[in-house]
Amino acid sequence: MSDSVTTTDSVTNFRHHPRGLYTLFFTEMWERFSYYGMRALLVLFMTAGIADGGLAFDDVSATAIYGLYTAAVYLASLPGGWIADRLLGAQRCVWYGGLIIMCGHFILAIPAVPTFFIGLIVVVLGTGLLKPNVSAIVGELYPQGGAACDAGYTIFYMGINLGAMLGPLVCSALGESTRFGWHYGFAAAGVGMLLGVIQFRLRASSLGEAGLLPAHLRPDASSGCPPRFGWLGVNIGLGLVVIVAALGLTGVITINALSLARFSTSVIVIIAVGFFVCLYLFGHLDSDEKKRVGVIIILVICAAVFWSGFEQAGSSLNLFAERYTDRIFFGREIPAGWFQSINAMFILIISPFIAALWVNLARRNLNPSIPLKFALGLIQLGLGFLVMVFAAKLVVSGDRVLPTWLIFTYLLHTTGELCLSPVGLSAICKLAPKRFASQMMGVWFLGFSLGNLIAGLLAGRFDPDSLEQMPNLYLQIVSLGVATGILLLIFIKPIKKMMGPVE
Repeated sequence: MSDSVTTTDSVTNFRHHPRGLYTLFFTEMWERFSYYGMRALLVLFMTAGIADGGLAFDDVSATAIYGLYTAAVYLASLPGGWIADRLLGAQRCVWYGGLIIMCGHFILAIPAVPTFFIGLIVVVLGTGLLKPNVSAIVGELYPQGGAACDAGYTIFYMGINLGAMLGPLVCSALGESTRFGWHYGFAAAGVGMLLGVIQFRLRASSLGEAGLLPAHLRPDASSGCPPRFGWLGVNIGLGLVVIVAALGLTGVITINALSLARFSTSVIVIIAVGFFVCLYLFGHLDSDEKKRVGVIIILVICAAVFWSGFEQAGSSLNLFAERYTDRIFFGREIPAGWFQSINAMFILIISPFIAALWVNLARRNLNPSIPLKFALGLIQLGLGFLVMVFAAKLVVSGDRVLPTWLIFTYLLHTTGELCLSPVGLSAICKLAPKRFASQMMGVWFLGFSLGNLIAGLLAGRFDPDSLEQMPNLYLQIVSLGVATGILLLIFIKPIKKMMGPVE
């Protein structure tokens, strides 16, 4: 790519970007349609009564399962990245992952409790293959990096959010309606993923060599041999998943969602620590790579804090919309799941201006550093929940609040997300050692995983029988986000030093 892509016009003029970006744009759009469409229904379906077609779970169990599911989706990105780097290549992982996700959603559409949990597991496995690798391929389309890569990731991020906006609108309209029901909503998510895999298959040639081969088969590979026992390890892992799922579904072992969520939080931390220790000891990193990997660790921790608050959207804030928000619009009650589209809608409106801002600031050598953008994102997350503190006080007083409270919260969360999430994707691409690119993207999503687990545990503390606690619980999330952002601001200089020339 020429240097002309570093201009503001590169963000808005699609001719400046490789054709493969739009193949990935629509693939990820349909995958996010399916994911966020189903996510908008998940907690509402689990807490709905049996007579209403739901599972009649209590809030604590439902939000813990929600946290486990969303955490597992991102945790699976770590082995998914490894499989791409070492066995299949990123392009084939995206293809197979999309097919598996589609099957998972159609299994969820079967109205039975066992198929509900089986469907969730299948979606997790498919997303683990697709999610880190579609993002990693975007980075490979921009070998020169720089502002062009940032702009490419921002356009890609718009695709994510176009799907995230449309998914809840379609799936909630079907799932929350008395005419159709929950399982029609789950089926709609499967149809979305079907369209995604068809599009990817037809346009895969536009990607060229990006993500086509695993690391050991690439021209610049230091070793021409695949990892020993690679497929054996994959098969053992899949076998363990099948065995545990079968034992749980048949009642041989009893699984408590809340206890499992707490245990899984510790396990993810141990996995992350173990991964980075092995990387430092056996990854043959030079001194500069070690410093940049250190920055990745800091960013992953900050991302986990951010997502622990942000992902209240699908749990506690989703229940807040259903139970405490006046949803009558022109005489009709709108589905609670439609509020899940607000964040994505704001991103579609705001992200082109944010992308243009970053590029213009870069031209003037005023572009905020990566850690500064992360700090701004965390502080805005906290301010969003400050809005909910006041909304919760109105609920405690017995009022049913206007939708504007949630809308303003999601607006602040959106501006915070735009300072952190697309910047984080680009940062991982720039900071990661090239031979570990997909695995580093998997580690980035590991931060999502940990944040989602914590989000589910936090949401379970919002007891509908103890409404007076709600303002203080939101205030705790405010404190966590703002404090982490301020701490990051304090250490900006040493972090930038560790990053070296990466901007």
